[in-house]
Amino acid sequence: MLSKKAKYGLQAIIYLAKEEKKNKGPIQIAELAKHEKIPKKFLEIILLEMRKQGILHSKLGAGGGYSLGKPADKITIGQIVRLLDGPLAQVSCLSKIAYHKCDECKDEKTCEIRKIMKKVHDSTARILDGTTLSDAVKGKINF
Repeated sequence: MLSKKAKYGLQAIIYLAKEEKKNKGPIQIAELAKHEKIPKKFLEIILLEMRKQGILHSKLGAGGGYSLGKPADKITIGQIVRLLDGPLAQVSCLSKIAYHKCDECKDEKTCEIRKIMKKVHDSTARILDGTTLSDAVKGKINF
């Protein structure tokens, strides 16, 4: 399940991408929080995480706020979800970044649960990694 953190992060970055497309400058947290109905303090934490990873850029002072750190067609939905929620894999034995053998598993190669979850993981990753922020703004979801 997508966490509130990831959902809010996606809402926020899609809003920023839409505003950037209109050639608006940086967007202040207060405006973003109000428009997307996201708690401001929680949003600050989320945006800071994305800024630290170079996905967003921030500018201080008058006319400051947040903007995309790279072009919308270079940011995937999968990147955002992994950054805010961690690995996409539903079982640890499939995770690329947090692999851990399941304690109860006798053999990963013959594990039926792993086989099923691998199909789920691969499909999810293909969609999320194949859909850019630009695609999301345009309503073009890649299956």
